[in-house]
Amino acid sequence: MNISLPESLKSFVDEQVSQRGYGTSSEYVRELIRKDQERLHLRKLLLAGAASVPSATADTRYFEGLRDRVRKSDKADTQE
Repeated sequence: MNISLPESLKSFVDEQVSQRGYGTSSEYVRELIRKDQERLHLRKLLLAGAASVPSATADTRYFEGLRDRVRKSDKADTQE
């Protein structure tokens, strides 16, 4: 794949490559594409969540349960 950029964008890419430690402009562009894919995936999940029917009341008890699950998950991760 070959991409043509105006000089101002090429300069920006070259600057990002040198400042952020990328080996080539291709590495930088691949990282941008991966981040865009992740952003689109997150957007899809958020839209699906917003369209879904709530399964529980989001009260203090609900959020404490979520915090407990995260704490247990963190402990399990550190024990591995």
